[in-house]
Amino acid sequence: MRVIVIGAGASGLTAAIACAKNGHEVTILEKNNKCGKKLLGTGNGHCNFWHEKIDEKNYHTENATELSTIIKKEKENILPFFDSLKIIYKNKNGYYYPMSNQAITMVNALLNTAIRLKVKILTNTEVLHIKKENTFQVLTNKQTYSADCVILATGSKASVKSANGYDLAKECHHHITPLLPALTGLIGKDSYYKEWEGVRCEVQLSWLEDGKKQKEEYGEIQCTKEGISGICVFNVSGPIAKGLQNHKEEELHINFIPWLKEEDIQKWFQNQYSEISLPIQEILDGFLNYKITNIILKKLNLDPNASWKEVPIHKLINLLTNFPFHVKEINSMEHAQVCSGGIPLTEINPLTMESKKVKGLYLTGELLDVDGDCGGYNLGFAWMSGLIAGNNIKKEK
Repeated sequence: MRVIVIGAGASGLTAAIACAKNGHEVTILEKNNKCGKKLLGTGNGHCNFWHEKIDEKNYHTENATELSTIIKKEKENILPFFDSLKIIYKNKNGYYYPMSNQAITMVNALLNTAIRLKVKILTNTEVLHIKKENTFQVLTNKQTYSADCVILATGSKASVKSANGYDLAKECHHHITPLLPALTGLIGKDSYYKEWEGVRCEVQLSWLEDGKKQKEEYGEIQCTKEGISGICVFNVSGPIAKGLQNHKEEELHINFIPWLKEEDIQKWFQNQYSEISLPIQEILDGFLNYKITNIILKKLNLDPNASWKEVPIHKLINLLTNFPFHVKEINSMEHAQVCSGGIPLTEINPLTMESKKVKGLYLTGELLDVDGDCGGYNLGFAWMSGLIAGNNIKKEK
């Protein structure tokens, strides 16, 4: 079979390798001047490529049944796939990285394997249109290519200047659910953010939608001049983007003292501070960043030199453990790591990744309406969907 793979990212390279191993004639068409461009920046260049606890709960999609089928079918094949590429990797608290700690290790291994398998790789080649006649006709900025099967693996709109994979999918009669940024920072409604810019702190984060708690995250947040960022913020940003689009009230509550159990907090404060004469600012500076202390004192309308006995302890505890962050909007798509929305999984066969709209067309990776949490989950879906597609190209027309 003559197979064209459109896109040389994680899922496209994986699909191409699987196709070539099965004896097909494979050509990759990549619009950029090099392959794996986005993969090179993954995990700040360290490439957290997998997680030992890949599960449906780590993903966001409207099609949970189809996603479950994909994960159950392929997750046990991912590490053996990388073993076959001779990549040495390490497991750090469940997160998998190449032993070199460099994303270029992954890109080079994928490319070198593809080249050894005689995969033809054409860069600076942008696909403009796909037509299905007796065979596929793939029109590019250079020439038209013919193929028996096409794997569409162009990636999403996140952090790129343009993404035409959605237009190509539409040409093939697919629908696109609303595209929104995910795994990105949040912009707030309040006016004090410049005061906490640059602060990093370990917190427990609660996400509320229309006043109802939806999820809790624990980890480091980064305070910015417009709001907050950090992995635990990223993990709720996609669902929050959808909520805002549906006119929901989105709010986060920040617990700045997650190392204390809720039932022990008041007792801890009383034991620590009730008998001392330190000013409240000095007390709070003992366990908070001074910028956070200053904001909390302003919110409580407290003099920094106030004594412990002058402090409304219940209000202080509430602010320390349920500091409200009112979400105004999500950072733009160019600052997002992934994209929420895309082609519904109901429009593909999850056992093969073949389109239900056009026979011989396969869809993989971020083009599909699946986005995962931080921690190797999005790359995990790219590998899984790419391998399924590449291993299920039909041997006959």
